[in-house]
Amino acid sequence: MATLGKSISFNSVVLGIFALITASLLAGTYLGTKDRIADAKREVAKRALLEIIPLEQHSNDLLMDTLPVPANFLHTLGLDDEGGDINIARQGDEPIAVIVPAVAPDGYNGDIQLIVGINIDGTLAGVRTISHHETPGLGDKIDLKKSDWILGFNGKSLTNPPPSQWKVKKDKGDFDQFTGATITPRAVVKQVYKTLKYYNEDQERLLKAARKKPAVTHQTSEEANNG
Repeated sequence: MATLGKSISFNSVVLGIFALITASLLAGTYLGTKDRIADAKREVAKRALLEIIPLEQHSNDLLMDTLPVPANFLHTLGLDDEGGDINIARQGDEPIAVIVPAVAPDGYNGDIQLIVGINIDGTLAGVRTISHHETPGLGDKIDLKKSDWILGFNGKSLTNPPPSQWKVKKDKGDFDQFTGATITPRAVVKQVYKTLKYYNEDQERLLKAARKKPAVTHQTSEEANNG
């Protein structure tokens, strides 16, 4: 029995050391890659922002020129308590558009993360899908890499089409759905409309705050092209 007890104790020590080494390796791997992951996410965000407001249309750094989403509008935008940042596009010191984060919570396979670009006059500069889990070949057509459907929001506003028409065609609205997939485009249309409503309600405060905030000059064209 004494020999058995020693064997169990030895095995426990070995397992403990193995677990410690494994945890250390995992921690080291995370620490070694987290900066690269953060850089990759930043690059994705930058490209998406510049698709909506191209470099030649603004004079500031979209990634750095931000204002927080007001807490009382988090639910409207589908955001959690961690909130998010609204990116400001400017020409000189004057804001020309905002890019608002939003989440459509009722996608077919869960949350659909969006950014919604809105010109100062309330028209849509563009919408992009940042992440989703929709079905390949069906719901993933909300991704510009798969389909140009998302470009159909360009130039739309709260009154164009009228509020009653901010639906997919299957629901007697103006927006196309996908063959075999109605839930996904329905969720995106609904959330884009709610984001426009947010802007309409918060426009005065938001633009006033943007004008008070010093502009953050963007990088040179050469720097931007080099990532």
